Amino acid sequence: MVEKYITEEVWIKIFNFLKQYKGIYCGENSKCKRFIEAIFWMARTGAQWRELFETFGKWNSVFSRFNRWSKRGVWQKLLEFCSQDSDLEYVMIDSTIIRAHACAAGYGNQREQGLGRSKGGFTSKIHLKVDALSNPLKTIITSGNTNDITQAEALLEGTFHSYVLADKGYDSRPLRESLIRKNCTPVIPSRSNALNPYKYDKHIYKERHSIECFFSKVKYFRRIFSRFDKSARNFASFIAFVGSLIWLL
Repeated sequence: MVEKYITEEVWIKIFNFLKQYKGIYCGENSKCKRFIEAIFWMARTGAQWRELFETFGKWNSVFSRFNRWSKRGVWQKLLEFCSQDSDLEYVMIDSTIIRAHACAAGYGNQREQGLGRSKGGFTSKIHLKVDALSNPLKTIITSGNTNDITQAEALLEGTFHSYVLADKGYDSRPLRESLIRKNCTPVIPSRSNALNPYKYDKHIYKERHSIECFFSKVKYFRRIFSRFDKSARNFASFIAFVGSLIWLL
């Protein structure tokens, strides 16, 4: 049962990365793969940790290892490792609101953990940057009532010489000027009430559907479609893990 989720080709790439990562213990190939398969199953089903099948190992051991690797940034580094060959001709940023289950509450300050009240109820927001092929590059988790523009600079940190595609929610003079200083070309339509609308390449803007395609892909994973994790760090780690698989598949 546990062999069907991750192909051998994908597993070899993941295991090679893990063996080179300092500060973690991978163990035997087969046992480490069983652990990664367990994380995939948890991401795909959105099940409670206690419901993890015994064939994957003891649920509390699997959770403790996932949480420990999350604290050490392993899952984020895995995404960075997988995204080394990204196509940066176009870079797109956007966000999506995720409904949070009641079990996600109760871990410290809610806003610090990316939880808050919005029109959609108790929610988190995933801020995302993808490349021209809709592969993920960076994610930021905030509360659902956080304005998109507040996370734009952080998402675009390290982005140079690219077309930057975003919707009207990112229409901001400081952002445009920042992009131009980095030799980027803003492809961002002005708000409908703008007195002097900025010109943008409407043909290139059509490519922005790619970031919506990524959101559609990751929401097949129930642990991302709805938030169950109490800490923003662990929620972001699941997104990074799934994003890494999308790169590798």
